[in-house]
Amino acid sequence: MKKLFLSLLTLAMYAMPLVANAQETVTVVAVGDVMLGSILPNRSYLPPAGDENHLFDEVKPYFNGDVVFCNVEGTFTDNTLGAKRCNNPSQCYTFGMPTSYAKVYRDAGFNLVSVANNHSGDFSDYGKKNARRLFDSLGINWAGFVDKPTAEFTINGVKYGFCAFAPNNGTVSINDMAGAKELVKKLAETCDIVIVSIHGGAEGRGYQHVPRTVEHCFGETRGNVYLFAYTMIDNGADIVLGHGPHVTRAVEIYKNRFIAYSMGNFATYSNVSINGESGLAPIFRVKMDKIGNFVSAETIATYQVKGKGPLIDPQKRVIKVIQNLTAADFKDNLPTISDDGTITK
Repeated sequence: MKKLFLSLLTLAMYAMPLVANAQETVTVVAVGDVMLGSILPNRSYLPPAGDENHLFDEVKPYFNGDVVFCNVEGTFTDNTLGAKRCNNPSQCYTFGMPTSYAKVYRDAGFNLVSVANNHSGDFSDYGKKNARRLFDSLGINWAGFVDKPTAEFTINGVKYGFCAFAPNNGTVSINDMAGAKELVKKLAETCDIVIVSIHGGAEGRGYQHVPRTVEHCFGETRGNVYLFAYTMIDNGADIVLGHGPHVTRAVEIYKNRFIAYSMGNFATYSNVSINGESGLAPIFRVKMDKIGNFVSAETIATYQVKGKGPLIDPQKRVIKVIQNLTAADFKDNLPTISDDGTITK
């Protein structure tokens, strides 16, 4: 009997590493701002007819995840009804994609989007109603309006909760920390993995670093993204996906959860600067266990040129940007980022 016990114990000891290494994971693929052209100032700011269906051809192979996320920077409309007034059309940053373009998001592989940003209201309630109707009809999970702050959905047996925040009218406020905490806590009670999207921080190449203070831009109070990300994880979030500054920012691992402070301009076809580092962006492929613990991540480097969709960058320039910013901005919770873009704890 003793020999049998020892044999079973030895077998168990040898088997334990195999069980530990057989950890089941989920993959969250995430990119930043996506806006595929606009009917304003005029339709020359759209891709040539039919080209919109091919904007993601080069990057689509990397969208093979359980969840594939982006921020929809703008809304959908086939006319100018409800459009914001613009005194100077040459500087009119009003983003309205044709309604047929919503299907382009679905066909590219996006199954989760944020509408909480400073352009989702560019065509007033008319545009918001269109976005709601289109995403629901296409089966794309979404959230971020004050009357739709969260979404819950199940993929491959894993239940996800999602909420999205921004500093803009009609969106769930990044400046209401108490309200945000309650939303995340409630999702964490019933969901395996909670995903938080934040559209915050000042804009432009002068604002690539993550401050520890509230940021302001264009007369708006755009949140303390550092404190906000930490607070959301403290209250049950498992991954925080940032966008808004139109440049890439650092990444961090906090309490074994992944934070991307800004993922930059991923596919911004017109009326958004893609000069220099504004045209570089990552695709993050984040692996987590089925209760949200960070396992590892891949960074696929992309870039934009005028009149094209996102392209794979053989120079991997955005990886070097992320390495440098992360090393400069964080001393603790510092992940290891290899030159090929692999991120580990």
